[in-house]
Amino acid sequence: MEQFLNDFEFIYHPVIDSNYSLKEIVSETIECDILLIEGSISDEIKRADVRVVDIIKKYAKIVKKIITVGTCATFGGIFRESDYKDTTGLHFEKEKQIDRFQDLLGKTISLSGCPVHPEVLVNTLYAIKKSVDLQLDSFLRPKDYFAYTIHNGCTRNEYFEYKVDNHKFGELEGCMFYDHGCQAPFTHGSCNKILWNEVNSKTRAGLPCMGCTEPGFPKSNLFGTKKNMGIPQELPLGVGKRTYLTLAGITKAFTIDRLEKKLFDD
Repeated sequence: MEQFLNDFEFIYHPVIDSNYSLKEIVSETIECDILLIEGSISDEIKRADVRVVDIIKKYAKIVKKIITVGTCATFGGIFRESDYKDTTGLHFEKEKQIDRFQDLLGKTISLSGCPVHPEVLVNTLYAIKKSVDLQLDSFLRPKDYFAYTIHNGCTRNEYFEYKVDNHKFGELEGCMFYDHGCQAPFTHGSCNKILWNEVNSKTRAGLPCMGCTEPGFPKSNLFGTKKNMGIPQELPLGVGKRTYLTLAGITKAFTIDRLEKKLFDD
């Protein structure tokens, strides 16, 4: 953090010490290079009695890059269910691209997540500082972090492959996809590759992935898998229903004793 704050100066931040107050930011136009937007966007949301959309319009003209920080700023997030009208992200309402701020598409980078992974944010800022040409996906997210699924790197993949779903919350064994709502096979992110605090992730801690980087977050019933005739309604990316049924039938024929036992039991 010390090195980061030596390399970047915040003209305004609600928590970190900065040189200007929020009132000065909205009443003046302070020179800056990058605009970080956090939180959902609506014509009704204000800061210091000024509409957020007007603050964005003012600073978007002078900055080199814009970063939407988190799923709310990117897709609308949980505030889509609030009393604010027409709540969206900067460029997207869930999966749908919206026309507002369309002229800013070329300078925007999306970093979805609830919350955003701190290393993804910091590394993206350094990439901008060093003029690295980042490859972006269709939602303007850096592919370096969002080309993978959360399933990629999950320590429970072997349980998933053999349909061992004897999971209990907080335990190390079993897959959480089949019964407990884990969305890792169709959620883009690097939680199981760069980890949180360099040591952990939801799935490693025994909690299902909630799909917080995706446009539709949050879904209802986060801890249950919706099924049709015993088949998960949403299948892993790129896997057809017929293929899934074939693989499931084969893998269910296996009984692997070590996968049925506790990892640390003798």
